[in-house]
Amino acid sequence: MVMTARALNRSTLARQLLLERAPIGVGDAVRQVVALQAQQPGSPYVALWNRVAGFDPAELDKAVAGFALVRSTLMRLTLHLVHAGDYRAFREGMEPTLRGSRLHDPRFKAAGFTAEDADGLLPGLRAYAGEARTGAQLRAHLAAARGGPVEAVVWRMIRQYAPLWHAPTGPPWSFGTAQSFVTAEAPLPVLGDPEASAAGLAVLLRRYLEGFGPASLADMAQFTLAPRGKVREAVLLLEDGLEQLEGPGGTVLHDVPGAPRPDEDVPAPPRLMAMWDSVLLAYADRGRVIPPEYRGQVIRVNGDTLPTVLVDGYVAGVWRPVAEGVEVSAFRPLPARVWADLAAEAAALDGFLAARDRRVYGRYDHWWVKGLPAAETRVLPGA
Repeated sequence: MVMTARALNRSTLARQLLLERAPIGVGDAVRQVVALQAQQPGSPYVALWNRVAGFDPAELDKAVAGFALVRSTLMRLTLHLVHAGDYRAFREGMEPTLRGSRLHDPRFKAAGFTAEDADGLLPGLRAYAGEARTGAQLRAHLAAARGGPVEAVVWRMIRQYAPLWHAPTGPPWSFGTAQSFVTAEAPLPVLGDPEASAAGLAVLLRRYLEGFGPASLADMAQFTLAPRGKVREAVLLLEDGLEQLEGPGGTVLHDVPGAPRPDEDVPAPPRLMAMWDSVLLAYADRGRVIPPEYRGQVIRVNGDTLPTVLVDGYVAGVWRPVAEGVEVSAFRPLPARVWADLAAEAAALDGFLAARDRRVYGRYDHWWVKGLPAAETRVLPGA
């Protein structure tokens, strides 16, 4: 079967619950979409608002408070919100990547630490974090165990490598600037075991295909930042349970049998997406959702990925909350009917944000101050 670029776009939107909001609980929604990038605390809330019919943020608060959904450093070496039932396999699959990037970072070594030092400190750190501890407490614990100071970069590398979950620190979005951590609940991921890592990566990649497929080996490597060779080996483990398709330009694609692959002409409603939404970052070919001419405007030089406007399934602009509602900057002229649909989305989003924090992305306004190549900018009134 040959998949066109537009058909791949529609497959992504269907699996990511972006063709139609689904009547589904937050736990099932997160499992469906695999993971929500979560370094900006409000983004999982906005992401689920886009995907879940009648989304109640209190349901997400409860799931996070009870560690049914957990926030930890995982794919692409950044914070994600995942279902607790997925955490162990995902963490084991990411083990070689996290270990190599964190414990073998030149800055870690320059500060006088080795991977073996970290291995020796981890059991005590896990035990101490059996209840929620602040970052300052955990860093002080490491210093006492080490018998000397622990530089900030060392603490950052160890906390991102260790199997720690972020503990909620309060409203409006469950996690604030003051961080707290707790040891992941049993069964703990197995660290340093090549067989466990290979099996975990195979689980992670199958789940990725369920939520983002069809996809190439390059896409899977981009989603995880796992080495291409490890990805290839994991796909071989899954081979009997996967289908192989042909994508644009003859690209070899993999997918799970029976997964949704809508017709390329299925309508896609406008959406006001969260910062760092996974659909923008989950592929080597970002053109699945971001037209190439807009990529540099959406994914900034430091990696900030702005809140985007999807029109017909593709990025067509960016948005930000303002005092009067939602400001939409379109990169190309949009027809009146699209503006009308966006106005309805904006009014609903403004009402949702107003109950928590209308300035959820206010710290990123400097990108608008520096200028964006908008064909038209409108402030769409709030609720």
